[in-house]
Order: sequence, then structure tokens, then C-alpha cells
Amino acid sequence: MPWRWEYHRYDPRTERLVESLCALGNGRFVTRGSAPESVADDIHYPGTYLAGCYDRLASDIGGRTVSNEDMVRLPDWTALRYRCLPEGAPPGDWLTPDHPALRHNHVSLDLRAGTLTRRMFFHDPEGRRLGVTHTRLVHMGDPVLAAQHTVFRAYGWSGRIEIESVLDGDVTNAGVDRYRALAGRHLVEHRAGVEAEGTAWLSCATRTSRVRIGLAVRTTGRPAAPAGRACTAATATQTFVLPIGRAARVVVVKTAALCTSLDRPQADPLSRSIDRAAHAPDFPHLLASHRASWQRLWSEGEVEVPGDTGGVLRLHAFHVLQTLSPHTAELDAGVPARGLHGEAYRGHIFWDELFVLPYLALHLPETARALLMYRHRRLPAAREAARRAGARGAMFPWQSGSSGAEETQRLHLNPRSGRWLPDHSHLQHHVGSAVAWNVWRYGQATGDIGFMHGPGAELLLHIADFWAGAATWDSALGRYRIRGIVGPDEYHDAYPDAAAPGIDDNAYTNVTAAWVLARALELYGELPAARRAELRARLDVGADDLRSWEDVSYRLYVPFHRDVISQFHGYGDLAELDWAGYRARYRDIRRLDRILEAEGDTPNRYQASKQADTLMLGHLFRPTELELLFTRLGYRLDDDLWRRTVAHYLRRTCHGSTLSSLVHGWVLARLQGPDAWRYCQEALLGDITDVQGGTTGEGIHLGAMGGTLDLVERGIVGLEPHGDGLHVDPVPLSEVPRSAFSISYLGHRDIRIRFRPGRLGISVPPSLLGPVPVILPGDRRVDVAAGQERWFRLPKRSATGSATLASAPRHGNEEHPP
Repeated sequence: MPWRWEYHRYDPRTERLVESLCALGNGRFVTRGSAPESVADDIHYPGTYLAGCYDRLASDIGGRTVSNEDMVRLPDWTALRYRCLPEGAPPGDWLTPDHPALRHNHVSLDLRAGTLTRRMFFHDPEGRRLGVTHTRLVHMGDPVLAAQHTVFRAYGWSGRIEIESVLDGDVTNAGVDRYRALAGRHLVEHRAGVEAEGTAWLSCATRTSRVRIGLAVRTTGRPAAPAGRACTAATATQTFVLPIGRAARVVVVKTAALCTSLDRPQADPLSRSIDRAAHAPDFPHLLASHRASWQRLWSEGEVEVPGDTGGVLRLHAFHVLQTLSPHTAELDAGVPARGLHGEAYRGHIFWDELFVLPYLALHLPETARALLMYRHRRLPAAREAARRAGARGAMFPWQSGSSGAEETQRLHLNPRSGRWLPDHSHLQHHVGSAVAWNVWRYGQATGDIGFMHGPGAELLLHIADFWAGAATWDSALGRYRIRGIVGPDEYHDAYPDAAAPGIDDNAYTNVTAAWVLARALELYGELPAARRAELRARLDVGADDLRSWEDVSYRLYVPFHRDVISQFHGYGDLAELDWAGYRARYRDIRRLDRILEAEGDTPNRYQASKQADTLMLGHLFRPTELELLFTRLGYRLDDDLWRRTVAHYLRRTCHGSTLSSLVHGWVLARLQGPDAWRYCQEALLGDITDVQGGTTGEGIHLGAMGGTLDLVERGIVGLEPHGDGLHVDPVPLSEVPRSAFSISYLGHRDIRIRFRPGRLGISVPPSLLGPVPVILPGDRRVDVAAGQERWFRLPKRSATGSATLASAPRHGNEEHPP
């Protein structure tokens, strides 16, 4: 299967998409895959972003002052420009990807090695030809370093080549068109210079958060030293004039070191960056150690699937791993919805960890734990947010950044109408349930009692306390209700013509709240007595409160209409949208909210959803788990009711989020629905084809990428880690006939899972740990001992998607490996 992601020609219309998909990173910082010759304009956008580096600025919008916290675009270390100085001829133009002399442009992302190579060929009217090859890496072994190796070759001429190596700190956040009216100049206090031995340096700080940044670049050119240097306050430029002969190589290497005041242990960022850049190994040694680090990372994180699908999944794994690598475990960082690849969503953390953490918990458990600790460190802020709202427990923000305060904008721009509109998405309190779900899944996958009894219990119980307090009793219904919130479908943020925002009893929110309460009580019961007493004191809850939690967990209201689960109370009373008419008029109606608002209308009036909402329940919970949840709540949920619910929302969802097709594909795969692969494929190709219409250039969709990996492991293979064993309940898709991956489980590392049509192989490496318990379909338990490989026959599935036991060999479900 291919390990390269390639673009064979230069197209200014898609260059920003290429820059996002070819970005390189190491879990600490990411550099977009822009051409070194480019500057920020309407086509190109070079950018480097550091995990956890945010800054806040105020902007005047329509006479109102709004404050936004952004992930900061850092100085550009990659910039390199050059021109030919032929013998006996005037200097040529500075060459860029947009120059008319460009005849060939080939971009190759080597996923195995973690390198980006851009080959360019220029041919001017005088017949002079110049080949340029850039190879870039952001070091996966040493998270401070990055390097860029450039080779020039002259064909049909000789003379000299003038090269300027630039360290550019004169940058602003301007990568998202709809944010252009907002303030974006985050870097201040620039100083730049060049050391005597030739290392260029730049020092600056973020305006309000006061993060100090030191960036140094050692540029070497063969076969000559720099001919000049020029510095402004925000830039350092070194000039090389190098002789070049016919077909001779001229090599220039930029080795960068990025240090900040966020680093541990703390040191002066500038002096440390200068020292690290000056003493970094040469490019061949950096490349060798970088490749070795990626080889180790791939051994832990690869999900092998044949064909083109496997190639796309490898690209997705690449971006997840270089955004959330083992280095991330050393940082105070969360899961940015758009990676560290661009400025969309201002680099904020939403609920996308819900789609990424299941994969990380099985492959990089230390990284998963660190991401949960990002939430735990912000527990005081979530408690304070709940207190200010008159609530109990912890109310986590819909959008988070540096501090844990709510960073959701209160105004958003509709580019179609040009109007700034109120934004009520901060009412999506279901993000707390996502945090709790990830805590539970991490504990099930790792058996990390220290975390679960410590930070995990604090997170889970505080979130449960919030839900118990948010639920109000309705004597007419004989149920608890959760009012005035917004569900995952952001199109419905109020009832038609209502004076206040929010809807009542979102089914996804209420069911997951009931689940959180049940799991919190279960975990509480497992804690030592002293720990229980400590947590009761911290939460200020007594025995009556805990009984109330249990009561709410059994009696939360779930609305229904026309024998399907209602997205929220009153959803079935909304008008039906003329779907055919809107598709005929607008073709692409993914952003139906913008279309309706521009027409003077609102999606609040219609049974029309932006993305999977109620169906998210089928993504989080296996059918038996979901049935038990509804039974606990006193409702019947059988296969027919769930199928009707799925069909109902399939016809009424416009997929304005990349996560929507992922969830629909997942749910339909579990039901063996005929359209399952269509939705799965859209999730796989969402960023590659830029299905959202220009958004990938602003940053990848990390949740969707992580979710496709989880789709293979937890969806198709049906692998669910639990405390009693690895549960396996496959749902085969003909388009993904086999897969293989290595996981960690309850302390075991490198457990190899191989899925084949009708068979499952499990190999456990030698260790001092006990056997790995496996729960096959039909609740059949088998043990795979350390140092052992076993293969099992899998049951066939009926037309309804339920498992039926196949005839098994005499020794249970085991057979010899293929």
C-alpha cells in the first residue's frame, strides 16, 4: 500500500488545501506545507502553530467590542527566495510557484518518514532551466527542531544563484476570510539579529498572554558562506551568492529551533533556541533520527486496511499522530478541532476528543491520559462557570482554549448575507458528557486505577453533579427534564419566535446525562471509603444528593413523536422543509442555516438538522448498551424503533459538519444498511476533496480523521475494551474486508489484532502479565496467554445486522491461522 500522498501539478485554487494536508508536526508544533518561496496572500498561507499557545485580542464589530482568544500564528522559519544570476546577463526575477517560468511542480508527502518534498522546475524564455527540490521535516524525536534541505541544479547555463534565507516574524492571524474583520496581530516586542557564527534569531511575545517566543535558524550553503545579512525589528535575512554550474548541486539547509516560555523546564527561550539551532546535527543525521522516531510511532499507531481506503486512513493517522504525539503528553494541550494546521475555529478545543480519544486510548494511552488531564486542570474553571450560572458541579465550555473559560463567540458572520448574528452554541453543555465518556473509556482500556480513582473520579462526579442539578422535575410528565440547552445539531438553538435561546430535552443530551450519572455512581461505589468521603466533601454532596443522582438517572425524559425518538421536545411539531426545492435552487445545502438566514428565515422552524444529533447515541453505544440505557430510563428501544429513528433523520440532515457523515456511516454499518459505505466514504474523503467547500485550507478536521480510525477498530471490527475483557462484535463491510492494528490493553503493549472475513486473530507478546480475556459474539469468553497467537471463527450476521453463531470447530470458536 502506498506511503506517499502526492500532488503532481500546481493549482492556485487548491494550494491552501495542499498546505493543510501536507503540514508536518511532532505533537508540539506544526508547520503548514507551504512552498518556501511563498508569502501569505489569497493563494498561499505559510504558518506555524504551537500547541497551547493562545492570545486574546479585542475587536470592534458593528459598534460592539468583542473579545476572542486565538491560537497564534508564529514566525515563519521556512521562507527562502532565490533568483538566477547568469554569466553576462542581468539578474532574473525572484522565483515563486506563481512565476510564469514554472513548468513542473510536484509535492510528495512521505507518510512513513514524516517528510515533505516539493520538486519545482523553472524554464525561462532564454532557455535557462533550474531544478529546485525542498525536503522538510519537523522532528518527531526532538520536539524543538525542524529542518529544510534545498537542492538547486542548473541546466543549460552557469553563473551564480542569489538566495535569501528569511526568518519572518512580521505575521498576523489572517488565514480565515470570515475573521478578517477581527484583530489578528498577536505578536509584539520583536527583536531580530544574526549571531557571529551565522545563526539568525528572532524574539517576540504574544500581546496579552505574554508567551515569550524564541526562534533561531542556522542556514548553511554549499559551497560558500553567507554574503550578507539584513535585519529589521521583525525579520532576519541572510543572503548567499553561490556559484552554480551545469548540472551541479547547490545545497542550502535551514535548521530551526523553536523555544517558548511554555516549555519545561523554563529557560530563556531566545538563548535556548540559538544554542539548539547552532548545535543541532546536520541534515542527514536529523533525517535518520526523525525517520526512526516515526518508525516507532507507526508501529504503535498504524491501522492497516487494503487498497485506497487504507491509504486514506494512513493519511488520517499521520495527521492525528503528528498533532497528538507522545510529545503532547508533556504539554498542557487539548484536542484542537482543526489540528494545529490552521486558524479555523481559532484553534479552539470543542468535543472532538470524543472521536479521537478512543483511538488514542488503545494506541497511545499516555497521550490520551494527558489530554484528559487538560480537562482536569480546567475543572476549577468549569466549577466556577457552573456557579456563575447558578448550577452545581462542573459546566465545561463548548469552546475551550488556554484557561478553560468559555471561548465560544457571541457573534458569528454569515458570509452569504454579510450579517453578524447572535451565537448561542455555548449552550451545548453535552460537551461535559463527552469528557465523562472519554474518562470512562480510557479507564476501561487501560485499567489505570490511579487515574480513575484520582482525576477521573473528580471529573466524572463533578459532571454528574452538574447534570443532577440541571434536571428539573415535571410533575405532569412524572419525569426530570433538562431545559434551555442546545444539542449537537447547532441549527436548532431556540423554538420558533421564542424570546430566549435554547430548546428542551434534547434526546442525546438527556440520555448521555443519565449514562454519566449511572457511571459516576458505579465508580463512586468502587472507591475506597476515605476517597469517597474526600469527594463528598469537595462536591458538598450527601447521601440524599447521591440518591437524587440515582433517581434522575432512572427518570430523565426522552421525547418521542410518530414512533421515533424526537431530537428534542417539540421537534415533531416543526414544519417539514422543502428539501427537493432547496437542493434544486442551491445544490449544496450543507450550510442550510446560512441559506435560510439570508432569505430572512431560520432552521429553527423546520425538521432539518445540521448534523447527526439523536443518532450520535448509536455512535457512542453498542445496540445492547443503548437498549439497556433506555430500559433503565423506563423506555422500550428495539431494533425496529431504532431503524425508524435512523431513517427519519437520514432524510432530514444536511451534513453541515464533517462529523455527520462519519456518524451516519457508523450507525448504518451497525444496521448493515445499504448506504453505509456512501457515508463512510464521505467521511474518509471529507478533507481530501474539501467537501465543505474551502474549509480544509483553514485546517484539517481532526475529529473526523480520528473518527475514521475508530470506525475501523470500534465500528467494523467491533472492538470494545472493558474491564472484563476485549469485546469483539464485528460488522463486516465488503469495502473494508480486512484490517490489522496493534493496541495496548490493561498494561499489555503491542497486542496484534488481525481481522479477516469470518476470522479474528489475536497475538499477545510475551510478558509477565496474565492472559488477555476476549469476549466473542454470543458472550463466549476465551483467554489469549502472553506469548500466544490464537485465531477464532466469527459468527455470521443476519439481514437485520444481528449476530448468528456459525458452526464452530470442536474446540469452541478457534481455528488455525491462515
